[in-house]
Amino acid sequence: MNEIVIELSEINPREFFGQGNEHIELLKKYFPKLKIVARGNKIKVFGDEEMLEEFDERITMLMDHFGKYNKLDENVIERVLTSEKSSDYQTSAESGEVLVHGVGGRLVKAQTANQRKLVELMRKNDMVFAIGPAGTGKTYTGVALAVKALKEKQVRRIILTRPAVEAGENLGFLPGDLKEKLDPYMQPLYDALRDMIPQERLDSFIEKGVIQIAPLAFMRGRTLDNAFVILDEAQNTTHAQMKMFLTRMGKSAKFMITGDPGQIDLPRRVISGLKEALLVLKEVKGVGIIYLDDKDVIRHRLVKKIISAYKEIEHTE
Repeated sequence: MNEIVIELSEINPREFFGQGNEHIELLKKYFPKLKIVARGNKIKVFGDEEMLEEFDERITMLMDHFGKYNKLDENVIERVLTSEKSSDYQTSAESGEVLVHGVGGRLVKAQTANQRKLVELMRKNDMVFAIGPAGTGKTYTGVALAVKALKEKQVRRIILTRPAVEAGENLGFLPGDLKEKLDPYMQPLYDALRDMIPQERLDSFIEKGVIQIAPLAFMRGRTLDNAFVILDEAQNTTHAQMKMFLTRMGKSAKFMITGDPGQIDLPRRVISGLKEALLVLKEVKGVGIIYLDDKDVIRHRLVKKIISAYKEIEHTE
């Protein structure tokens, strides 16, 4: 049996190993054929030579991350261990350019390989479909790209829209004026913008129409020139709504369509406009399509586990 010894120099072993050695236990889960022993400031690993090389590569990446940020968590560990190859993973500080200098010094960047591919696709195409489950950063990355384009004067305005599918409630019976009724549907878009633009400036942009947040129905009859337009939750569009939206595209416009085909809230027998568009437009030059997956989830670590659990159920149905 082969053996390697990894010494943690200039790294706090207790913090690197995690409370109750939880990080080491996670390593054991992903490398079940290796015997991993952590003592003092050393990790001894026994097993097959090829597997040891893989382990050595991954642990080095984790040590590099810890050395730079002096912290480690399950999300980082899982992203390092589940990336297909080491070059697919880069820590957030190494993930390319800063898209936006956000509120409170926040640096908004693409954090995963697929998010970086999304950024690159958006550079090369005027229309991009970003498809994936909850928490994969589709909308957030899209809003960051839109804010970047506005700040760099590539576009004159940002338009964010989504279908106002009623979750068991009728808009007509909800209290308040139209804006108050619709704001809850648009809240995720407001949340992303507030991370990237100071509130006072954001209010001014919205008041002047530089940033517009509206339900999809409000897009009918418009031609959208010099704008970065994001259609969010596009899985809940019908055929007619999707066709209407896509044909609003004007000169010097960028269109991004995000959605999760696994979370369709449309009535039965109504075909999702997103699913149809992906089939119809897959060969059209100038249209980019990217599929994100659970490796791109950057919310709480449980979100990734929840997505996997539901996948298993769906495959057995």
